[in-house]
Amino acid sequence: MARLRLMITRGKEVRYVSHLDFAGTIERAIRRAKLPAAYSEGFNPHMKLAFASALAVGVTSDAEYLDIELTEELDLASVETRLKPQLPEGIGLKAAKYMGKRSQALMAVVNLATYEITVPLATGAVWETAAASINKFNSETKVIYIKESPKGRREIDIKEYFAAPVAIRPVTDKQAAIIIGLSIKITPEGSVKPAEVLTALAVNFGLPIDKDNALINRTGLYVTDGRVCRSPIEL
Repeated sequence: MARLRLMITRGKEVRYVSHLDFAGTIERAIRRAKLPAAYSEGFNPHMKLAFASALAVGVTSDAEYLDIELTEELDLASVETRLKPQLPEGIGLKAAKYMGKRSQALMAVVNLATYEITVPLATGAVWETAAASINKFNSETKVIYIKESPKGRREIDIKEYFAAPVAIRPVTDKQAAIIIGLSIKITPEGSVKPAEVLTALAVNFGLPIDKDNALINRTGLYVTDGRVCRSPIEL
């Protein structure tokens, strides 16, 4: 058995594909590529795939990671040659690496996600007002947000999930838009979604944006001890 780790991208073409459908798409691509994937035993065997962190619907990504268990080790060039043509438009293979037998599962080690959100300013709003809203958010030690899920409503302090202050910069051309940078912890108890942060910024801190037209992109997933930050493919 060999554990193969892949780094892939998810573009705008597949931003509205759910995580379950995305996993099924990857599985079909692996079958078409005729990679020697391993399957579980039992009445209903399934391909041994493991993803680092599910991506929210509507979000694109520069760096997603998944592990595939293979029954034999192929050279990496052969893997890329077989798999790339089988991936649909919007999904790209950026890197592949075999992991040691003792390497931990992706979900157990990935603990940080970074995002960039490009969002138009509200009509008549100016850059200075947006920057002031972000500064006010960053100065708070606690920000309560009502998180809703199928299990019900609960209060969370979203600042607990921030690894760094929220960054902001104007879009470089003459569009009335800003780019917001988020660095969010992934913990065993959960995390916070960038869309939830955007809502809190708009509702609680008066960030003057057209949040319904925000474009959210996950720029990276990392393993960090608070000092060193590495991608899962660098482990």
